[in-house]
Amino acid sequence: MSTDVQLSIGLPNFGSWPAGDWRGFTDVGRAADDAGIDRIVLVDHVVMGPNTQNYSWGRFPTPPEADWPEPLTLLAAIAAVTSRVRLATGILVAPLRGATLLAKTAATLDRLSGGRLELGVAAGWQREEYDAAGIDWDNRGRLLTDTLAACKALWTDLPASFASETVNFTDVYCAPRPVRPGGVPLWIGGTLNARNLARIVRSGDGWIPIMGLSTADMARDVARIRTALADAGRDPGALRVQGPLPLVKDDAGRFDLARTMAGAPEVIAAGATAVHLPIQVFCAGPEGAPAFFAEARKAFDKVVSGV
Repeated sequence: MSTDVQLSIGLPNFGSWPAGDWRGFTDVGRAADDAGIDRIVLVDHVVMGPNTQNYSWGRFPTPPEADWPEPLTLLAAIAAVTSRVRLATGILVAPLRGATLLAKTAATLDRLSGGRLELGVAAGWQREEYDAAGIDWDNRGRLLTDTLAACKALWTDLPASFASETVNFTDVYCAPRPVRPGGVPLWIGGTLNARNLARIVRSGDGWIPIMGLSTADMARDVARIRTALADAGRDPGALRVQGPLPLVKDDAGRFDLARTMAGAPEVIAAGATAVHLPIQVFCAGPEGAPAFFAEARKAFDKVVSGV
């Protein structure tokens, strides 16, 4: 089994998990770094509307009035107290941020962290966020496509020019640029429809499958992406995939880390380069994070090594 596969942990930068102590949340990031976790992933909502019942993937995890710190800001704080763990979003609602400002913010964080930023991006599910920002909800797909391509141009060209239906600029300088020549890696999230496949081929470095997708269907879609990349002259072997571990409970109905981690080989075989699980279902709060990270790292290494 490949030793290049990463252990990715989702941190709940929302609601009551950190008991409102967002400064202390940096200690969780430091604990992940110390334990050798490969990636930590934060999620995004800029504002919340009242209609959380419209969430399509089960019960929404918080009431609309709950805390939800901006993820890039929180990752910047975590970057200051860590040295190796990769800092990711999964997902950032990219169309809510103008392309030039997103490119500048991401490049700055990437440089401050020594090239550790990875942006998981998508259009999001909540119309109220677009309405509040004065952005056309019905044009969100086009805006996502153009925003990502514009960011790539701003990260790689100096000066940069870009022309599209929704984003346009000529001979602008956006510096500093990210550490890597190709810019901050973009992991594009969502269902693998034709438009998302085209986005990945044009601008993506990775894919985050839509929530609820089976491991078998993920394998099918990874194969589709790799074929499309090859057809476009890109290296299919460079594709990164965040593969969620199916969560398994013990006989008492509690989520069981060892039983869950036993599913990692199947997820890796399906194409995952980063095996992902959320901390909050195994760990009630930040005080338990160091022990959880240590246990998860040990269990993952045992599975990957085949022991």
